[in-house]
Amino acid sequence: MSYGRFLLKRVLQGILVVWGVITVVFLLRFITPGSPVDFVAPQDASQELRQRIAAELGLNEPLYVQYVDYLVGLLNGDMGYSYIFGQEASAIVFGKLPATVELAVAATVVAVVLSIPLGVVSATRRHQPADYGATTFSLLGISTPNFWLGIMLLLVLAVQIDLFPVGRRGIAFSTAFWMLFEGNVSGMQTWLAHITLPALTLGTYFTALITRLTRSGMLDELGKSYVQAARAKGIPETLVRYRHALRNTLIPVITVVGLQLGTLIGGAVITEQVFNWPGLGQQVISAVNNRDWPVLQGSLIVIGTGFVLVNIVVDSLYAYLDPRVIE
Repeated sequence: MSYGRFLLKRVLQGILVVWGVITVVFLLRFITPGSPVDFVAPQDASQELRQRIAAELGLNEPLYVQYVDYLVGLLNGDMGYSYIFGQEASAIVFGKLPATVELAVAATVVAVVLSIPLGVVSATRRHQPADYGATTFSLLGISTPNFWLGIMLLLVLAVQIDLFPVGRRGIAFSTAFWMLFEGNVSGMQTWLAHITLPALTLGTYFTALITRLTRSGMLDELGKSYVQAARAKGIPETLVRYRHALRNTLIPVITVVGLQLGTLIGGAVITEQVFNWPGLGQQVISAVNNRDWPVLQGSLIVIGTGFVLVNIVVDSLYAYLDPRVIE
């Protein structure tokens, strides 16, 4: 199979998965107790007013008609209208998306920067204090709940020491970047101050996971014959470790990084609540409490689509790095 056919196959599979996500999210409205009309109409609303609101929301149509209308609306970029916020659901969802993507990418960067060196050191110094320290760190990282870690970081580093802001998103990364491009570093400093604690909280489990994966991969690669041959040729140990062994170790690591990035985009709900981060996670909680179905459905569809897109990119990178997967 050629690389192009492989990518086309993955894209088509991704489209089917997105369609499945849309269908499930659409059906959630009808299997969940309560009606959106109850949250839009006043408590003393007459039956006539309720019927009029239901007609405006399209709830008086047969299920298949509502489904087709919803699909057509999504293809045209229409996720519905939020009567709770008084604006289009797409504007609300895509307005919150950048903050969540920022947090997920920052957590991924923190995880990769910390975990790969730790994994390499742990593997190359097996059964030494450095190995025990990295292993202990990874065990604690996997075992520590994110919400507890976030609260502790806030109490110690934000409240007690006053080293970081208590919460919220001080400035968008795009704004901070353009300020830095113009020679003003204050915007980037503000962004880093606000993103550090949430990124550490969200990325701790990820860091521990990649550390263990890198360690086990390095141990496996260092024992292979090509590494022994490279050492026999007199190649410096640093090149043997980082240019040969680590390069082959990173193939499965890239896959896990990509998959976890998609998971972080959809799983940042608790972290966003703890740090009052204005992302999709907070918006989903608000939409559930208010029965704001257009916003809730739009948020879930965007999260699911993002996860699918990340998987397609990861599969393409994996196939590029290791062509044997498409043979």
